Amino acid sequence: MTVRVVVVDDETLVRAGFRVLIESENDFQVVGEAADGAQAVKLIRELRPDVALMDIRMPGINGIEAIRMLLGGQSPVPVHVLVLTTFDLDEYVFEALRAGAAGFLLKDTPPARLIDAVRVIAAGESLLSPGVTRRLIETYVRRPGYPGPVTGTLDGVTGRERDVLGLIARGLSNSEVAVELYLTVGTVKTHVSHLLAKLGARDRAQLVIAAYECGLAGPAHR
Repeated sequence: MTVRVVVVDDETLVRAGFRVLIESENDFQVVGEAADGAQAVKLIRELRPDVALMDIRMPGINGIEAIRMLLGGQSPVPVHVLVLTTFDLDEYVFEALRAGAAGFLLKDTPPARLIDAVRVIAAGESLLSPGVTRRLIETYVRRPGYPGPVTGTLDGVTGRERDVLGLIARGLSNSEVAVELYLTVGTVKTHVSHLLAKLGARDRAQLVIAAYECGLAGPAHR
């Protein structure tokens, strides 16, 4: 099956580079390009691609607002959004993941890594690089303007589910969580499914955000 991709970036050369790279794969196709958030929302709603590579800083409607418009509301578009960012945009990555982005990559990511990421996102998985994710989010929550933990959002979550959530926030895979907690992988998957439902999370990326917002993870929980 061909993976249909839309590339969103306000720099023409960046879009051209991503197009060439993506279309070097026989099962990938770039079906459209957008230079800002407004164009992206319109194009993605029309074309319904599998994956959108989304820049954050763009004129007019930025990437975060575009993600909210596409994935929120009464009629969300079934697209998997992969955010493109740099290390100096920590708070924007946090907001993008909370808005529903499936993951993120740094703009200097090696080509092979980008291709792998598109495949992962297209398959409906979240792309969470454990070390990078922790660095970005922990930097954000240490900032003076961070509102602090959200209380009450873990109501109904069992003790074992809290254990699983804490390990997910540390970047552990299901198999690694299973080893850590002496569970089967199937049991861990069940716990993850329950967490997604109870916390209203779209995917694993939003579970990480929930863990940080609830104070279950963060610099003090290393």
